[in-house]
Amino acid sequence: MGHAAGLRAGTRYAFSRDFKKKGMIALSTYLRQYKVGDIVDVVANGAVQKGMPYKVYHGKTGVIYNVTKSAVGVILYKQVGNRYMEKRINVRIEHVRHSRSREDFIKRVKENQAKGKKAKEEGVPQNLKRMPAQPREARTVSLKDNYPESITPIPYETTI
Repeated sequence: MGHAAGLRAGTRYAFSRDFKKKGMIALSTYLRQYKVGDIVDVVANGAVQKGMPYKVYHGKTGVIYNVTKSAVGVILYKQVGNRYMEKRINVRIEHVRHSRSREDFIKRVKENQAKGKKAKEEGVPQNLKRMPAQPREARTVSLKDNYPESITPIPYETTI
């Protein structure tokens, strides 16, 4: 057994396209607009080996700082020993996609704005903060027509 530690070690699935997703890349990949400041996920797209990010960056999320004709510059943070270093990589647009990490936050902001406006009109104080899951309320279990039963497993039988 050889000791695998090369550049492409452990990339059997990382660099390959999914089942029934091989061949030409969908045109929508190239028609997306990227602007400086956009949050993007760096993904491996096996069909295009050009402008391919190094495998450490696959699945990482970063911010676009530069846009060129066919590529974007992305700022990422890489853990090196005990610190995180800022890394700037240039990746072709086939290998990035818009991150959905802020979607929930933006949705919540819009909902809170609407709630706050409504509360102001009605004059009722409204808590707009997220709450952790609260303990369930107390309840009483009635034993009327519901007597507790003891359940034991059926012994395992071997019939040959």
